[in-house]
Amino acid sequence: MFGLTFEKILLIGIIAVFLLGPDKLPHYAAQLARLVRQLRDMANGAKDRMRDEMGPEFDDLDWKKLDPRQYDPRRIIREALADEDPLKEQSATISRAEPNPEGAYLKRKRAREAALAALEPAPFDSEAT
Repeated sequence: MFGLTFEKILLIGIIAVFLLGPDKLPHYAAQLARLVRQLRDMANGAKDRMRDEMGPEFDDLDWKKLDPRQYDPRRIIREALADEDPLKEQSATISRAEPNPEGAYLKRKRAREAALAALEPAPFDSEAT
């Protein structure tokens, strides 16, 4: 936890003995233990309150699915890019070589406009402006 190893904790303890002295160290150690105990009780109290408010559904939840550490932005982007684009399919079928380049351009433009017209328009809220 927090990258603390046994050696680092021992070093912090030795420094605390020198800085605080042997007469004040037990008092501060007791205060630290009391603080840790209060934090643990607060966390358990919050968990119990959540269990009381949610009822039996609290135990049925899969908390691992709600863990934000499982979301990998690279994977999300890769999956989003893997989805098929309707405009891409039409442009691939139209982009074949044609004898008249201006005609091909107009056909591609019309195909794109038709594909965009087929998509749903963006929502508009007249009261928002």
